[in-house]
Amino acid sequence: MTKKISFQGAPGANSDEACRAHFPDHQPYPCATFEDAFEAVKSGQADLGMIPVENSIAGRVADVHHLLPSSGLSIIGERFKPIRFHLMANKGVSLSEVTTAVSMPIALAQCRGSIRALGLKQEAAGDTAGAAKALAEHPDPTRAAVAPRLAAEIYGLDILKEDIEDEKHNTTRFLVMARDPVNPPPGAGCVTSFIFRVKNIPAALYKALGGFATNGINMTKLESYMENGVFAATQFYVEVDGRPDDAPLGRALEELKFYADHVSILGTYEADEYRRAQA
Repeated sequence: MTKKISFQGAPGANSDEACRAHFPDHQPYPCATFEDAFEAVKSGQADLGMIPVENSIAGRVADVHHLLPSSGLSIIGERFKPIRFHLMANKGVSLSEVTTAVSMPIALAQCRGSIRALGLKQEAAGDTAGAAKALAEHPDPTRAAVAPRLAAEIYGLDILKEDIEDEKHNTTRFLVMARDPVNPPPGAGCVTSFIFRVKNIPAALYKALGGFATNGINMTKLESYMENGVFAATQFYVEVDGRPDDAPLGRALEELKFYADHVSILGTYEADEYRRAQA
């Protein structure tokens, strides 16, 4: 039976391309929302999930940080994908006919300069490949979709202009999700992701993070976000180098628990080669 990997978006999305590139032995399983993509893995409809969490230009994918803690899944890997966007239209349409570029907001943001230079208006859509699919189903010579090359191939569109992303270093980082955690071998370059909420006491965050400094732990990410719409309940998403089984990180996490009223490890996984090359 063919294994499946879920992603958010229509066939042809960047997440679809990432699934095909990094897990060619898995069948991509498209889902309408991030919640659906997580649920597909949780329910067993899919074996893995490929979830975008941040982009080198547009920043973090905010919705995902709220969903990770409640997903019931574990992060078992990370993958990086260079992002290439193309302006595509119905067969026979010329660039001079197009007045509006349609795509998901984060994609439009990554191509803002190019779209402005072409004199096009922007229109938001649910996702990149979905914009291409809608254009194929409802032809309109005044509209063009901003989407990956795979979308043009799937939906029979012509690419009017290639590589319209504003920055060529445009890269998206994906997390690979599974029902069960993995335990990378000792010595492997690893990342541990976790969330915590500090106690409501003076200097709690300062003290909570002190153990990572004194134990020589490299903290590569620290992000805060509001929890359940409550201004006083801030949750932190953290990524550090190492495994909880390593003595220094183990000590730092133990110290953290003195100043936090909630700590949850989301996964420990091997660092992707792209990350190592950037170091």
